[in-house]
Amino acid sequence: MTTFIESLSYGVKATNDFVWGWPLIIFFIAIGLIATFALDFVQFRYFFKAWRLVLAPQEQVKAESADMNPFQAFVNALSTSIGNGSLAGMATAVHEGGPGAAFWIFVLGFFELPIRFSEVYLSNAFEGGGSSIVTGGPMLYLKKVPGRALLPAFYAFFCLMLSFVSGNIIQSNSVSNGLQSILPVNSYIIAAVICAFVAYVVLGGAARIVKISEAIVPIKVGLFFVSALLLLGYHWAGLGHALMVIIQSAFTPQAVKGALIGTTLQSALRFGISRSLNASEVGLGTAAVFFGSTGSKNPVENGIMSMVSAFISNYLVCFVLALLIVVTGVWTHQDVTSIALTTEAFGTLYGSFAGWLVTALSVIFGIGVLVAYAYIGRECWSYLTGGRFLLAYSLVYCALAFVGSLAKVQLVWDAVDIVNAGLMLINLYAIAVLMPKIRQAVLTYKKGKAA
Repeated sequence: MTTFIESLSYGVKATNDFVWGWPLIIFFIAIGLIATFALDFVQFRYFFKAWRLVLAPQEQVKAESADMNPFQAFVNALSTSIGNGSLAGMATAVHEGGPGAAFWIFVLGFFELPIRFSEVYLSNAFEGGGSSIVTGGPMLYLKKVPGRALLPAFYAFFCLMLSFVSGNIIQSNSVSNGLQSILPVNSYIIAAVICAFVAYVVLGGAARIVKISEAIVPIKVGLFFVSALLLLGYHWAGLGHALMVIIQSAFTPQAVKGALIGTTLQSALRFGISRSLNASEVGLGTAAVFFGSTGSKNPVENGIMSMVSAFISNYLVCFVLALLIVVTGVWTHQDVTSIALTTEAFGTLYGSFAGWLVTALSVIFGIGVLVAYAYIGRECWSYLTGGRFLLAYSLVYCALAFVGSLAKVQLVWDAVDIVNAGLMLINLYAIAVLMPKIRQAVLTYKKGKAA
């Protein structure tokens, strides 16, 4: 059995390394570049407008029969993009790709924003054809591109699996491990408590999921920013040197061999991009699921607002975490990675309390993602079943939370990366095909504002 698991792990990791190679990296950047020029630099032109829409949510009105308003969609999209994938993923990115990974995380953000705009715009751009199952999102706009017979169901199925694994099992496992490290309580009791909490959330339907997610997001964002900014302030004298190390590591001489880009640069790019995208979820279409459920008649402003969630996730969480790993010097600890490396970085200021702090962040981050993904999975389940058996979905989601709290889930991390790559390819393909429609909407909106 051990040999089988080891072989399976090796095969999954090898597949993951292949999938997240140059073709996918180039494809993502190409779509980001095309969107940037086609949409008239939407990420810069409407940057401050995006923040105004977020900071003035009273302007957002919930449509009749919709599950949430655009601001609530924004909050839930932000919740899914700030999870343990950030806490552990950024440390892994720097550990595996070197400090240069932080540079590519920063650069990537410029391409993320127009892609996030595009997927969210499309989530409300098409009517559901009278169906009450879904009001918008990837499942509807995928019906407008070649491959429409299979792509929506294919996307919904794999997004459902992502909600079960990444949104549920991995998060409940992180929450359980975190609680066990600070509480002298039997693991089965913790698993039962997590399961009961998830049951309370999902059995309350969409309204309860949205309400609880709204309550969790300010707590986890506030705790992270306060603790991270204090740590950055403590190491302020080393920030200049850390930034130089990051830039130099992104373009090391040994990274270029002849006419080919060598492994050092590829490693920094690969881990910087893959971990950032997996954390922020830009291009996966999950934010489009939330915004598609608003029934909003203003898709352009929804897209503008949504860029803030990608900005916060990439720059204020992912890049800051990567910078912390470098400026504290712990990135040189070759035998430590993932969340343990994050803990060591926080330990340079908080000492023995760092374990408690990072554990608290891990638990709160995990709970937030666990709740928000309950809605994503519910929507995908509804699409695949025609809106039936929602109780069965709730029971499955609860059972997986219990199992995830007790299981060993290291193997599934690479598998999740593979699923993410598949979802991204489908979604970016749709965005590329529908780019003329998105461009026309932006130009029309621009003319309307200028009039």
